[in-house]
Amino acid sequence: MSLNEFSPNQPVILGFDPGKDKCGLAVMGLDRQLHYHQVVLAQEAIANIETLQKTYPVSLLVMGNQTTAKQWKQQLQQKLAQPLNIMLVDERYSTLEARDRYWQMYPPQGLTKLLPKGMRQPPRPIDDIVAILLIERYLNRLTESAVKS
Repeated sequence: MSLNEFSPNQPVILGFDPGKDKCGLAVMGLDRQLHYHQVVLAQEAIANIETLQKTYPVSLLVMGNQTTAKQWKQQLQQKLAQPLNIMLVDERYSTLEARDRYWQMYPPQGLTKLLPKGMRQPPRPIDDIVAILLIERYLNRLTESAVKS
């Protein structure tokens, strides 16, 4: 998705799936409208986040709470020109869920259709789809707590 397609006027949430080599980024509105998603090299993640901050009215960064979360959170707080509120979200099983979501977003073609669902491997990294799922998990948590109150 290109950066220039559409710039929302409502606040958006930036999803970030940090990794050692590559990271997933996604931008989604509170209305769950997806505006952007991309897999980037880890060393380019902060520059990409800053570009997204200039392009979209980012109100919050949501990221997974596992392996490298602490180091990334610290790095983001130190290096981002415009600091962001950072919310950690449970990312357990997100990679498996992202694989299923990939095939929903990009239905299998040709011979891939014939493979059993569990044997299909997406043909590209899916860290951006994990970032989308992290935003959705955060929004689901918000909706659940709103329903309970």
